[in-house]
Amino acid sequence: MEKAKISASQLFILMVLFELGSALLVPLAIDANQDAWLAIMLGMIFSFVLLFVYHKLYLYYPDLLFTEYIQRILGKALGTVLAFLYILYFMYDASRVLRDFGEMLLAFAYPDTPLFIANALLMLVIIYTVRKGIEVIARSGELLFIFMYILAVAGFILIVSSGLIDFKNLQPILEDGLSPVLKVVFTQTLYFPFTEVIVITMILPYLNNSKKAKVTMLCATGLSGINLIITMLINVCVLGVSLTARSQFPLLSTVQTIQVADFLERLDVFFMLALIITTFFKICVLFYAAVVGTSNLFKVKSPSRLSYPLGLIILFLSITIASNVQEHIHEGLKVAMLVLHIPLLTIIPPLLLLVAFLKNKKQQQEKSFE
Repeated sequence: MEKAKISASQLFILMVLFELGSALLVPLAIDANQDAWLAIMLGMIFSFVLLFVYHKLYLYYPDLLFTEYIQRILGKALGTVLAFLYILYFMYDASRVLRDFGEMLLAFAYPDTPLFIANALLMLVIIYTVRKGIEVIARSGELLFIFMYILAVAGFILIVSSGLIDFKNLQPILEDGLSPVLKVVFTQTLYFPFTEVIVITMILPYLNNSKKAKVTMLCATGLSGINLIITMLINVCVLGVSLTARSQFPLLSTVQTIQVADFLERLDVFFMLALIITTFFKICVLFYAAVVGTSNLFKVKSPSRLSYPLGLIILFLSITIASNVQEHIHEGLKVAMLVLHIPLLTIIPPLLLLVAFLKNKKQQQEKSFE
């Protein structure tokens, strides 16, 4: 671990930017049709339970990284294997977000540019930022967070001013009952993007006031959830369910429809900046977690040495992860959810907490007998 500290407000900003990340790009929870916003809201609410699990684990080991206290809980052999699996997961997740960024850039701005070039340019900036440490990442987030929200508010005002919103597209609510919505919640929105914030357990030891961790985590998840709900409501109201489902990047399609007084139009370039900011920070946080986790696991004294080799692995993985966009989306929403997200984000952490609780209780009983 580097000797650095971040404030609760910086952690809050990093979490919001992380959770918005690539979730703003894709048609999130569109399998629930016009009730997509409800699936996002329920996913956010249910994720609070797992946030309490992550926070409780942090309270048991406030000065250790997630990959460190896994080894304390499970023992050296099993703990090392599981810690390594989480590092691989962070790298895999970072490569998926990088692929999302590259596909967006090529689809809307640079169709003739090779995907490798687009991804490599962003990855070079991320490597440079991560080498500077968590404090630089947090301070950069503070600056760009304000800029991103200015763009978001401006976009909302312009969409409303354009008269594009049709609330009839949201009807009927719960047409097929609650079960289709719950299916989407427990197969998609609970994991992406909300419980992905398990990666924040690799940053919590740097927090300068551990007492503010729980409130910060809950508030950040709440704000990002509200933002995603509003975004999905706007997408469905403007584009309709069918077009939102068919669109690869519905938010940008929505922004492209803005036309105010035959003067303000084709504003998607400006709002691509906001999407680039969120994806940049999501990759940054995942990549940083992978770097410090690997450094700690393999006893590398200077984590910055690992940034280039791990960065290259993420870059090449983002290119080879799927042969086309459809395969990439299918792998993310179906395969990765079942194979990675469910066990690593929702099953293993509660089991770790149970073992940590029993160990802590046993230690307290032994001390009381002494």
